[in-house]
Amino acid sequence: MGGIDSEFIGLVREAGPSPGEEATPDKLPDALPVLGLSDIVIFPGNISPLLVDSASSLKLVDDVVAGDRLLCLVLQKREDIADPGPEDLYDVGCVARVQKMLKYPDNTARILVDGLHRVRVGKFTTREPYLRAEVEIIPEAADDSIKSQAIMRNLQSRFQELLKVAPPVGDHIKLASATVTHPGRLADLIAGALNLQLPEKQRLLETPTVADRLRLLTPLLEREIELITLGAKIQDEVTSTLTKSQRDYFLREQIRVIRRELGETDPAQSEWNTLRAEIEKGELPDEIRSVALRELERLASIPPAVAEHTVLRNYLDWLLQLPWNRLTPDQVDLDAAEKLLDREHYGLHRVKDRLLEFLAVMKLNPGSRAPILCLVGPPGVGKTSLGRSLAEALGRKFARISLGGMRDEAEIRGHRRTYVAAMPGRILQALRRAGSRNPVILLDELDKLGSDYRGDPAAALLEVLDPEQNRAFTDHYLEVPFDLSRALFITTANWLDPVPPALRDRLEIIELPSYTLDEKLQIARRHLLPKQLKDHGLRSRDIKLTVPVLRRIVADYTREAGVRQLNREIAGVLRKAARRLASAPAAKKRAAFQVSPESLPTLLGPPRFVEAERSPINQPGIALGLAWTPTGGELLHIEASRMPGSGKLTLTGSLGEVMKESAHAALSFIRSAPAPMGLTAGDHDRFDLHIHVPAGATPKDGPSAGLALCIALASLASGRPVRTDTAVTGEISLRGRVLPVGGIKEKVLAALRSGIRRVILPEANRKDLPEIPPEALEQVQALFVHTVEEALPLALRPK
Repeated sequence: MGGIDSEFIGLVREAGPSPGEEATPDKLPDALPVLGLSDIVIFPGNISPLLVDSASSLKLVDDVVAGDRLLCLVLQKREDIADPGPEDLYDVGCVARVQKMLKYPDNTARILVDGLHRVRVGKFTTREPYLRAEVEIIPEAADDSIKSQAIMRNLQSRFQELLKVAPPVGDHIKLASATVTHPGRLADLIAGALNLQLPEKQRLLETPTVADRLRLLTPLLEREIELITLGAKIQDEVTSTLTKSQRDYFLREQIRVIRRELGETDPAQSEWNTLRAEIEKGELPDEIRSVALRELERLASIPPAVAEHTVLRNYLDWLLQLPWNRLTPDQVDLDAAEKLLDREHYGLHRVKDRLLEFLAVMKLNPGSRAPILCLVGPPGVGKTSLGRSLAEALGRKFARISLGGMRDEAEIRGHRRTYVAAMPGRILQALRRAGSRNPVILLDELDKLGSDYRGDPAAALLEVLDPEQNRAFTDHYLEVPFDLSRALFITTANWLDPVPPALRDRLEIIELPSYTLDEKLQIARRHLLPKQLKDHGLRSRDIKLTVPVLRRIVADYTREAGVRQLNREIAGVLRKAARRLASAPAAKKRAAFQVSPESLPTLLGPPRFVEAERSPINQPGIALGLAWTPTGGELLHIEASRMPGSGKLTLTGSLGEVMKESAHAALSFIRSAPAPMGLTAGDHDRFDLHIHVPAGATPKDGPSAGLALCIALASLASGRPVRTDTAVTGEISLRGRVLPVGGIKEKVLAALRSGIRRVILPEANRKDLPEIPPEALEQVQALFVHTVEEALPLALRPK
């Protein structure tokens, strides 16, 4: 049983006198019928309509109307129970008198009840055909205190304010709330009228003390006023917005009619006609043209003020501006391409040969599937500029996409049009900028791709770079296929370890080596210096920068695989020259700015890289190792020390797990080494060993330091220092075999930069010797060994 929202109209049966014609009884019968309520709480003094729909409840109402018309109304603990039992009802309810009843043909009845007293439900006397229980009136003490009167007046005032903005309520409630003088009656009247939660209303019904009831009701009334006021404000804003939109629509329609009467063209219609002409005359595939015409028809039916109109307009712009069928003809001239590569890049002979072979295949078979080239090398060796030169040699447009830090898959595939500010991915954006379907697209920093909850861009690139799939590449924004097979993709990376194997499998790797000192010198003379002179507004006669000066800059102020730092240092010298020449009087003839090797500390500061690596090694336990990094090769100092202890090995210098394992393997080999090697094992349990690799703040790891660690420990054990001009690389086994490692070319060049003249390498790496520049091999002697026994005499000084 529950409440209904409207009063009765056309009553067919009167249940007695109207409200107020019969006095409220002060004494109740011993037991009263109990009717459970599912969605309403009745308070004393409230008149409320109720709906009765169950058979037992209809029987109860018929008996009550035929008798004294009194019943007890109690809230159910659960709303979904059709025939509640005593355990399903609260202990406190309200005795009410049935004032009117109306029956309907669908076996339901509407009754009007008038709340009389708070009662506490006691023992249930019967359960069938409906519940009857003993009830006890809860007395309500009179409270005429000044505080209660003040709270009462405040409630009356606030409730009248609520009635001004609240949904329509009965006139009897408005009248009663303004004239009632009893605080308890006012509290019950307001509690029944407010739209409160059922547990809140039940709590108010169960509060017999008037002061407590007023104190509980005050914050509930304030909350209801705030909610209704906020709701009314939101409704006003919505209505205002709709009214403005309707007003704008009518004004636009009037403007359209006026323009039509004046013979003027509607701008929206003019735009639509222009788009249709572009679609019909544009070089669009049939499938794309049909999609564009369909979207154009939708655009015509959407008013310009609607947000979707702008979305559709941008979509059509993208369809029209993409180069669906526009191709740039290839101009493959191998001799011109070779001259171009030689002019733009010094050295890199193997790399340039591979690019020329690539161009030769394209010339003989223009329709062949071009491989995806991946230029791998340290920073500053010319990977990006090689891609630009290749595009120039082909006569194609060039577009570069930086992948560094990209974490969102939508950057490749595009955003769906359901998102705000959606747009296509970076691939289609590059094609639109190039204006051609077959540009050279350079995907820079492939190894810097990331991934997070928004997807994996590397996985999205699989479709872009796979010739079998990119013929119908579908961007999420366009949702139509685009043929990427004619585009030439070139990728760059500093190293390949972060590149996923599935993506690496689609790439043809071309490694770019580090530059030697002579190559850097030639690059500085041919490329860097002329460019910096132009950038600084200088002429060649304004400054004298000789080869010895450039050589000193390369040796003392740079130590890198590429030439970026060298470029910055040359720019620093030219800035000093520009300042001096700009400060000279205009009438005075400007003399050339002279730069000598001795003046470099004044211009660039003290040398940043002193040849500390070539300082004599006079103590046992120090060895020079070679390591590979993404920025080129590095010289690694390894120091070993022995002190009294218990045979413990300490490793410091931010070593990784692989280097730690190499150190343990080297120590195990030294401790088990035979006497003919010239080693004295001694009492290992009486000494602790400490291996340290300086620059402890830099993490170090890799499988190529085993031989260097073993030689450092052998030097410590035998008391023979390591040769100053010798560096080693290679991994070892527990039996003393020297295992092959990678990065030989970078390591040899790093040794050359550091002044090392002898490098001990694994015999298995002899095959890598042709990759080392001949000028480097002329200055560095490569010594190949099979075992540690062969390496020790070459690395240690004689006794």
